[in-house]
Amino acid sequence: MAAAVRQVALLIETSNAYARGLLKGVISYIREHPSWSIYLAEHGRGDRPPAWLADWKGDGILARIETPAMARVLRRLDIPIVDLSAGRHFPALPWFETDDAAIAQLAVEHLQERGFKHLAYCGDPRFNWSKWRGEHFDHAARAAGLSCFHYQPGLKLPRDHTGQVEDIARWLRKLPTPIGIMACYDFRGQQVLDACRGRNIPVPDEVAVIGVDNDELLCELSHPPLSSVVPNAHRTGYDAAALLDSMMQGTVVGPETHLIPPIGIATRQSTDVLAIDDAVIARTVRYIREHACTGINVQDVLAAVPQSRRRLENRFRRLLGRTPHDEIIRVQLNRVKMLLTETDLSLALIAEKAGFEHVEYLSVVFKKEIGIPPSQYRATHRR
Repeated sequence: MAAAVRQVALLIETSNAYARGLLKGVISYIREHPSWSIYLAEHGRGDRPPAWLADWKGDGILARIETPAMARVLRRLDIPIVDLSAGRHFPALPWFETDDAAIAQLAVEHLQERGFKHLAYCGDPRFNWSKWRGEHFDHAARAAGLSCFHYQPGLKLPRDHTGQVEDIARWLRKLPTPIGIMACYDFRGQQVLDACRGRNIPVPDEVAVIGVDNDELLCELSHPPLSSVVPNAHRTGYDAAALLDSMMQGTVVGPETHLIPPIGIATRQSTDVLAIDDAVIARTVRYIREHACTGINVQDVLAAVPQSRRRLENRFRRLLGRTPHDEIIRVQLNRVKMLLTETDLSLALIAEKAGFEHVEYLSVVFKKEIGIPPSQYRATHRR
């Protein structure tokens, strides 16, 4: 007997890259489990509950519950619901959210690798996820021995974009430079870049900026293009759909928490800098980052930036805390992790694209540095 088709409503907006990533993950689940009929009405973040919801007779709901009003309506429905919002307006539900500690750690490491000793966080106090990212960013920065500053909006922060940019610009003027700034999400990152441009602050030389969500249109249209932490929204949507499916089949699930780690960082011009005074090492690092995945070794580096190997390694260790060989491997493994997560390429092809001559060597290095085999990493970080 064919399985009954389940009616599922998606209360997820389509206005931002993260939410669209969630929907793509749900689509992937539906393709593998075609017993769902989806209802996706036009819905914006923070909108009032739609009138149809109060009398809806479906089987389950995936929702971004952003307001108390939405939570009140959903509490009256006796059907399985999974929450995909950090708002926690309906705490009795299972919920999925980004791993904000992992996001903040990636951002700190990204800016620290570029030599910044001063870091700052530009958040938005209206959102829990922004507060959590700020707390984790501060903790990770101070654990690394770096100073950390926080943007505190004015008491009468204007609602319009121009007024907010001006408020951020006043904050920037008080910060030491050079400084690396994490914005709570890409739109805030774009505002920081606009504030820098308005104050003639060079980016990324004096202020480097990294956002979150990797909204490609927003990041590429920023000036300069904005680097961003890439969340795994696809996996979040897929896993949330899988849990809802289980609940609709009778599994009882309480208010459990699912934090999904990010994929990595999309590096663009806004952080494409090395904030150290040693021009030779800065050139060396740039060469390694541009060519590591072509299979270079330390001798190739020395040919491109002539100097003695001992002198290069001593200066590298003093300024960056690692060797040129370590840096080559680090760049290669970042490429491997991205390909494992975002593609279905074989490990042999990934090894080739990341500059490893033999797939066996890649496997050994990956397990030594990351702690698990590539296959396990792929299984863990995908759906």
